[in-house]
Amino acid sequence: MPRESKKARRERALAICDRMDEHYPLAECALTHRNPFELTIAVMLSAQTTDAAVNKVTPELFRRWPTPTALAGADTAEVEEVIRSIGFHHSKAKNAVACAQTLIADFGGEVPRTLRELETLPGVGRKTANVVLTEAFGLVEGIAVDTHVFRIMHKLRLAFADTPLETEQELLALLPREKWGPVNRQFVLFGREVCSARKPACTACFLSDLCPSAGKEVAFQARSQRAASKKARS
Repeated sequence: MPRESKKARRERALAICDRMDEHYPLAECALTHRNPFELTIAVMLSAQTTDAAVNKVTPELFRRWPTPTALAGADTAEVEEVIRSIGFHHSKAKNAVACAQTLIADFGGEVPRTLRELETLPGVGRKTANVVLTEAFGLVEGIAVDTHVFRIMHKLRLAFADTPLETEQELLALLPREKWGPVNRQFVLFGREVCSARKPACTACFLSDLCPSAGKEVAFQARSQRAASKKARS
């Protein structure tokens, strides 16, 4: 494949964003929440865990500790028990309680509205901070690069960096600001429904003509199917 110019890559990126807007015009955050505090804790809990798994534990979590004040005074072991079914529940319970304590001590019990302040909360990294700002306050300061966004942007050859933070910086330079907000919501849905990590549906993908990886995936799947068929006949 010939080397793509920056201009061509930007034009392709905009075409991809337009397609995503057409297919996911009403994409919403999949984490159940009623306020910025619940969203902050829910996003923190979702690291390396599915949103569906988090949504199963947060109703009881917020029933027992519905406010920063309540959670700040919680026994970490009890929080661990409530969120036991999700990954890394020990460290997440500790961070959740510490986050609530920091909200009380430093921000009057309110979730702050800047990236810098959000990143001072225990367990809150840049991805979580971006999600909270965008979804809770409608403030778009960056792009939340989670596992879906990181994987798919690299597959689309819109990003090449080795880390989520560097990938975000590449995307911020590539996409106009008005396109930043929907990226995480749309690509999470796309990653679940079309471009899964294990078996991307390239032949049915509405981005296949814009994706440099699509042909390779289709060829790989065809070879795998032929090999499986040959093995079954032997």
